[in-house]
Amino acid sequence: MNRANIITSLLWFLALALAAWALRSMDLDAVWRQMATLNAWQYCVWLVLNILMIIVSTVRWQLLIGALSSSITLSRLLLIRLAGQTISFITPGPQFGGEPLQIYWLYKRCALPLHKAISSLGLDRCFELWVNFTVLLLGALFLLLSPTMAFAQWGQIALLLLVVTLAMPIVLFYFLSSPQKLLNTIRRIASRWSKHPKLLADNDAWQQLEGDLSNLFSLHRGTLIKAFIVSILVWCLILAELYFLLYLLEVSVPVQQFVLIAVAIRLAMLLPLPGGIGTIEAALLWCFQMLDLPISDAFALIALMRLRDIAILTAGFISLKAVKTLTP
Repeated sequence: MNRANIITSLLWFLALALAAWALRSMDLDAVWRQMATLNAWQYCVWLVLNILMIIVSTVRWQLLIGALSSSITLSRLLLIRLAGQTISFITPGPQFGGEPLQIYWLYKRCALPLHKAISSLGLDRCFELWVNFTVLLLGALFLLLSPTMAFAQWGQIALLLLVVTLAMPIVLFYFLSSPQKLLNTIRRIASRWSKHPKLLADNDAWQQLEGDLSNLFSLHRGTLIKAFIVSILVWCLILAELYFLLYLLEVSVPVQQFVLIAVAIRLAMLLPLPGGIGTIEAALLWCFQMLDLPISDAFALIALMRLRDIAILTAGFISLKAVKTLTP
């Protein structure tokens, strides 16, 4: 067993151990009773919210591919996104993992030139991560400056977060005005992907990325703005889904507490554990204990979120099989 497999196995063991610790006192009967009170209409609304999140995220990717003078149907991109997310979910850290295969599928199954596949996916991930971190910074800053939260006395940390938050648009403008800098950054981030055996067919791909990005930033800035707006919309849907789940469980919290729960969940997903298993459970239990909310509601929320993950994983595994049948 090589080092990567050992690390992956250890992370899975840690994730499952942490989940078992967090859920050791879970009352399954109480959770089932809470979930059984939800009707079919409420489950349908919840399903629609999650489908919208996936579709809107894929639309951003399609916009970027279109700006690169290529065209792929939304249905194909949905299959590739779901399949790639499934790989990412079961590998250490739910943020990355399936990208090499997504690039390969775009190249082999959709006849997209390799350099355009790398450019579009790299930009899509950059938009996603950029907006994710910006929203998390704003959420953390909001909590630190809120006089009703226990963190309000952490003024120095709040000042640091404020400086970082203000620096985000400055860095973005810097990259927009200097596409070569962004290219170098993407090259460093994606260097390990470029060494993937399935991505070595075209050794000239990286040399064509500069032309792609130069054209994109000079001729399609409107598309980049649309992609940014779509990224904000995705976050609105993420928050809407969390609010809806709390509403279903009749958990009423003020804005500050809602932001705390949302930030805790998203931070837990950044830790390098497969699917956030264990970390999300621990984060929710900590939040509900800190806010003096019923722990049974935390367990019910965890169960609903994991039920959603199972549904998405099921769709992802179906997509993995379907992607193999795609033809250019």
